[in-house]
Amino acid sequence: MKNLPIARAALLLALSAGSAFAADLPSRRAPPYAPPPPPPMWTGFYAGLNAGGTWSESNSVTTSAGVVQFCRNEQQCVLGLEAASASALGASGVQSLDNSGFIGGGQIGYNWQFNNVFVAGLEADIQGVAGANGSATSASAFPVPKDEFTSIATALTVTKSLDYLGTVRGRLGYLVTPTLLAYATGGLAYGGVSSSTNIFQAALPNFGSNIAPAFGSAGSFSDTRVGYTVGGGLEWMFLPNWSAKVEYLYYDLGNVSYSGGSIAPAILDLTLTPLAPPTYFTNALRATTRFDGHIARVGVNYHFNFGRAPTVAGY
Repeated sequence: MKNLPIARAALLLALSAGSAFAADLPSRRAPPYAPPPPPPMWTGFYAGLNAGGTWSESNSVTTSAGVVQFCRNEQQCVLGLEAASASALGASGVQSLDNSGFIGGGQIGYNWQFNNVFVAGLEADIQGVAGANGSATSASAFPVPKDEFTSIATALTVTKSLDYLGTVRGRLGYLVTPTLLAYATGGLAYGGVSSSTNIFQAALPNFGSNIAPAFGSAGSFSDTRVGYTVGGGLEWMFLPNWSAKVEYLYYDLGNVSYSGGSIAPAILDLTLTPLAPPTYFTNALRATTRFDGHIARVGVNYHFNFGRAPTVAGY
C-alpha cells in the first residue's frame, strides 16, 4: 500500500510523455482546402513583331485589244482592218513576272484560354512589303498583208506590285503542351496594290506605207483592295510572357481590270485627195491581273497578362 502513490505518479508521467510524442508525429489529415490552380498563361493581350517572305500565286498580267474601225470606202476598210488586227495581236497576250519579296511588320491581339487546352483569339497586323514589284517586257511584229511588206512592231511592258498588306483574323488553337499552341486562323485581308501597262507600236519599215509611223497607249491601276486570308501556325511560350511563332497565310485580294485607253492612229487616206482626212482605227486596250499569294513568316510576342505572372511549367 505504501507504493500506491509512487505507482500513480509513474502512470501519470507515462501518459504525459505519450501525449507529447503523439503531438510530434506528422499529421495524416488532409488540408482544409485544395490550393487554387494557376491562372491560364495564354489569356490576355499581346503585341509583337514579325518578318518573312511573300510570293504571288498569280504571276501574270493579261492584255487584250479589240478593234474599232472608221472608214469611208471598201479599200480603206480592208487596209484599216488588217492594220488594226496586226496592232491588236501585238497588244494582246499574257506577260509573266515575279512578285516575290520581303515582308515585315507588327501585330496585336487578345487570347482567351478555356477548358485548359483550347485558345481562341483575335489578331490584327500590318506589314510593309519590299521587292514584290515585278515587271516584264515583250516584243513582237505582225505583218499587214495589204500594205506590201509593212509590219506592226510592238513593245509591251507590264508591272505589278504589292506595297503593303494587313489582316484582321480570328484564331482557334489547341495546346499540344501547356507552352505549345497549334492554331488555325482566317479573316479579312487588305493591301495596297498597283499595276501598269505601257505599249509602243510602230509601222515598219513604213517606206511609202499608208499606216502612221508610230502610236501607243498606257494605263495603270493603284488602290487598296480588300479580300480574305486563311492559314495556320505554331506558337511557343518559351519564357514567362514571351512567345515565338511560325505562321503561313494565303491571301486573296481579287481580280483587277483596267483600261489602257485607245491605241491610235491610223492609216492615211487612200483616195489621194489632199483635203480628205485620214482614216482612223482604234484598239481598245485592256489589262487584267489577280492579286493573291502566300506568306511565310516568324514572329515574337509579348503577353501582358495584367495582374498575374504566368509560368511555363504547366497549368
